[in-house]
Amino acid sequence: QVQLVESGGGLVQPGGSLKLSCAAAGSIYMIYTMGWLRQTPGRARELVATVTSGGATNYADSVKGRFTISSDYAKKSVYLQMNSVEPEDTAVYYCYADLRATGTFRADYYGQGTQVTVSS
Repeated sequence: QVQLVESGGGLVQPGGSLKLSCAAAGSIYMIYTMGWLRQTPGRARELVATVTSGGATNYADSVKGRFTISSDYAKKSVYLQMNSVEPEDTAVYYCYADLRATGTFRADYYGQGTQVTVSS
């Protein structure tokens, strides 16, 4: 059983910073990509940023230059440093992993989500 556990969400003022963390737990054979998605009520979940096991990163245009994704694959962890946050960044943020658990096939996994609210 693989679980992704997020932490670090909360309330932050516009222009402020916040760091999200996510750790994968369970019997994992290989992790290919980890990242973050976000969702607001009434809208589809959207990709925020991803990082591959090789270190390649990808960002949504809306967060480029403000958010930084990093990872420690040895610790099966991924992080999202959010700087210069805007009210439009308010959403539930979900950790994501493309991985192969031991004895199973490669699949996508998601965390339970952590709320980020940007408000003064």
